[in-house]
Amino acid sequence: MESPTLSQPTARPIRVVPPVYLLAAVILMLLLHRFAPVRQLIQWPWRWIGVAVIVGGLAFGFSAVALFRRHRTPLRPGQASSSLVDSGPFRVTRNPIYVGMTIALAGVAVLLGSLTPWAVVPLFVLVINRNVIPLEERMLLGAFGEEYTRYQARVRRWI
Repeated sequence: MESPTLSQPTARPIRVVPPVYLLAAVILMLLLHRFAPVRQLIQWPWRWIGVAVIVGGLAFGFSAVALFRRHRTPLRPGQASSSLVDSGPFRVTRNPIYVGMTIALAGVAVLLGSLTPWAVVPLFVLVINRNVIPLEERMLLGAFGEEYTRYQARVRRWI
């Protein structure tokens, strides 16, 4: 079996896809809020601001999904990309879908109002940063070479 080259990227499935991490994070936030709320930071009705934050995060992420579809490149992590998308939200972050998910989690934390759900937000970032993004970056480098290297130099991984 040949090793991958710049002209021959390999596709390797991600064991756990990011939406599953997102769902697990929301469930963990709900459990922490319910069983270990530590301190209520935000009172009603101010907690409703969390809904706007959730919607904003999801809108940011879905704007990237729309660009993937427009460029006809796979959305699922681990699948070989057919196009390097660097417009729209990809001008400010290489991972707008994950940034959108993180913003949505912050909205969930605001909506819940207690301190402990906030602990899940950096945990989510850590897991995505460790388990998903490195594979995607290797695949993009293999598929697009110097073009991706220039993009990496120009645009930050998160924000």
